[in-house]
Amino acid sequence: MTFKSASPKVAGHPASPTASLVLEEARRAGLLDGEKTEHMSFRAPKALIEAAMRESGVTKPTDLGILALAMLAQPDPAASFLEATRGKLGPDHKLDY
Repeated sequence: MTFKSASPKVAGHPASPTASLVLEEARRAGLLDGEKTEHMSFRAPKALIEAAMRESGVTKPTDLGILALAMLAQPDPAASFLEATRGKLGPDHKLDY
């Protein structure tokens, strides 16, 4: 997976649109810069890994881990909006009972 390019690729093919957007945002935020100095190792259910690779288009476990970390490292704009607007309805909003 090429993390510096505008459209990340997986095994020569474009990554899924979601994976591409996540990695591009992580690159812009500087999260993919620098040396790879941290090592992570863990066990996960094979079905979970296969499903995640299938959905993302990723073919290597390392690339899958980087994609997963990139998704967790960035705030979800929808969640931020929902949190900021919780309990607030527009002035013209009417509840139908």
